[in-house]
Amino acid sequence: MNRKQFAVIGIGQFGEAIAKSLSKKGAEVLAIDSSQERIDYISSDVSYSVALDATDKNALMMQNITDFDAVVVSIGEEFEQLLLCVVNLIELKVGRIIARAKGDANKLILQKLGIKEIFQPEFEVGALVAERLMNPSIVSYLQLPDGYSIAEITPPKSIIGRTLGDIRLRDKYRINLITVKRESEVESDSEEKKTEFHIAGVPKSTTVIRENDNMLVFGKDSDIEKFIEINR
Repeated sequence: MNRKQFAVIGIGQFGEAIAKSLSKKGAEVLAIDSSQERIDYISSDVSYSVALDATDKNALMMQNITDFDAVVVSIGEEFEQLLLCVVNLIELKVGRIIARAKGDANKLILQKLGIKEIFQPEFEVGALVAERLMNPSIVSYLQLPDGYSIAEITPPKSIIGRTLGDIRLRDKYRINLITVKRESEVESDSEEKKTEFHIAGVPKSTTVIRENDNMLVFGKDSDIEKFIEINR
């Protein structure tokens, strides 16, 4: 199987995280940034790295940018530079472009250019922090359209030790359990005990919810919140 190839343009904190994560998943990654210092820093973590001006179409062509499965544009400092880079990629007919937007105005402009995949890390992180402040039982969540979400929650006290068949999440609360993240001890070189979370597989009606489990559930935001509140 051929390894997937990605280019990440803009190696700030977010671009660096994307590039390193893709590399860890086995992809070939080309890191591009105008700063030689940033390129030197990430060079050992990716397949290729190069310092160049991504607003220069010829410079991008020299990197065979159209050969990549996708190009991620995560330039964060100047939107004008990001915009020029995206226009270059469009003109070069890059098949899949994923771009960063810092606000709704930036997002709208990118959409007008025809960019369909847009990420807003500041908004997404802000929404998660706000959700966790409002409801400490929520570990993380993915907001979906129409008021639905996938949420990772700590189990309410009243359901600990009970089976899913007994709890009846779907019938009583109109939410579905996707899976359970279960805490387990792992070997460590030090004397301190270390724990990790692992997926417990596809849940059954006989699955028992344990105290240190995390539950991944799907449903309406209001139904998830009601389930947590009722069983608190």
